[in-house]
Amino acid sequence: MKTSLITTAILVAILFTATASFAQDSKWEQRHPRRDQVNDRLGNQNNRIHDKVEDGKMSRREAARIHHEDHQVRMEERAMASQNHGHITRQEQRTLNSQENHISRQIRNH
Repeated sequence: MKTSLITTAILVAILFTATASFAQDSKWEQRHPRRDQVNDRLGNQNNRIHDKVEDGKMSRREAARIHHEDHQVRMEERAMASQNHGHITRQEQRTLNSQENHISRQIRNH
């Protein structure tokens, strides 16, 4: 009886910890204005890449390379947000926007 009570308490603690870790990247945090702006730009650039491929102005190989760069920016944004309770600072936003500007020019020049 005592063992099952301890086991239950441990399982509840593990469940609580797992739930808290999943809640760190909640919908509200993703919709933080600076994160929202960065992620909207990434989504827009993704659509522009697809349009260029469909129009034949960009090869699939070039698109894959640029998608990879976009993915790296998205991963960097998530890493930055995880260090600041789901938010990014203004300087981090400027850094990400600079990287996105570089990618945007690559898309435009194809």
